[in-house]
Amino acid sequence: MADTVICGIDIGSAKIATIVGLQSEREDQIRIIGFNSTPSRGVKRGMVVDIEKVTQSVEESVERAERMAGHKIHSAFLSIGGPHISSLNSHGVVAVSHPQGEIQEDDVNRVIEAARAISLSSTRQIIEVTPRDYTVNGESGIKNPIGMSGVRLEVETHIVTASQTNLKNIDRCLTDVGIENDGFVFSGLASAEAVLTETEKELGVAVVDIGAGKTDITLYVDGSLSYSASIGVGARHVTNDIAVGLRVALDSAEQIKLYMSSKKADFFNKGKSKSDMIPLSELKLAEKLADVPIKLLVDGIIAPRLEEMYKLIAEELAKSGFAQQIPSGLVITGGGSLTAGMLETGKRVIGLPIRQGIPTGVTGLVDEILDPQYATIVGLILSGKRNLIQDDRGSKNFNRLFRDLTVANSMQKLKGFFKQFIP
Repeated sequence: MADTVICGIDIGSAKIATIVGLQSEREDQIRIIGFNSTPSRGVKRGMVVDIEKVTQSVEESVERAERMAGHKIHSAFLSIGGPHISSLNSHGVVAVSHPQGEIQEDDVNRVIEAARAISLSSTRQIIEVTPRDYTVNGESGIKNPIGMSGVRLEVETHIVTASQTNLKNIDRCLTDVGIENDGFVFSGLASAEAVLTETEKELGVAVVDIGAGKTDITLYVDGSLSYSASIGVGARHVTNDIAVGLRVALDSAEQIKLYMSSKKADFFNKGKSKSDMIPLSELKLAEKLADVPIKLLVDGIIAPRLEEMYKLIAEELAKSGFAQQIPSGLVITGGGSLTAGMLETGKRVIGLPIRQGIPTGVTGLVDEILDPQYATIVGLILSGKRNLIQDDRGSKNFNRLFRDLTVANSMQKLKGFFKQFIP
């Protein structure tokens, strides 16, 4: 396999990040050669609310990443998240077609297609179909049935759907910039790719990606993705609370929150006594605030909002039906996970082990991106690498073609699909 350029674009409420990676046959890990993060405009809670502003932000981020990488970005994987995301688990059954009863890749593709044949509203679109577990002749727990003998093949799949309107709006932004969409990836799933270990997946774990305007949740049980959801509360709500509580502008409140996040270990080691103060005068805010007690800001303003967020997360875990099957607890990531008091509050409210997830699995220009706020963008190119491996094994891009097939782009993707067979 020749060196392959893999790109990802994360369109979030606070930032739009673009990453360029190089997958080489000489290296196991993707080498990062370009990266940029630009303030986001026109996105609210993961939804595009102003196409023109989003397009401008994407174009700016892509151009800067291209200059750093020295490569033109022709196509990219896109992250998608927000309260419009929903998921369900589906079952599929087919008869094995081979006369000797040997299960082949075509049988696996057919059973997955049978599982994804669900009743879906015209406003929804499937963006991910992930096999959870295969059953051959009544024997379950099989992860890869290819090559096994049997006459009946079943599969349990996890299906993630999103608002078709939002997907079309993002596609429109990409088209205006001149970039082809390689496929949508749920941002919670992308983050999980970057921060989880195989052991955590096998034991059972929940990944909570806390962004600015939304929080994405994914659950792994017995090594398989089993539940996906998103709630419309994020770290920006903490900023709003600080702005109201201290009567400052949102920019000043964000500056205070970031300062608190960078110094959180110092604050919590002090014990938050009434005499401990936050030196806001050093931040040179426009409001010229006097120093504020740490206890007032952390316990009086930040902690109540974090408790509310964790209660909503606990509700989603209960709704999933897998809350008792995640002994590894929670792995929190995203920019919001850096908020002061996030780990301490979570352990108190959820009652499960919690750790902060830092992206891994890449090399190269990683000094800036090995940070929780960039877990999704790193996970995007790791997802791209997985698709490349599937293509090399002969799947011919089959799953991705049908994953994000729409009326608007169906002809273009069908042409691309059949071109793969032309010598």
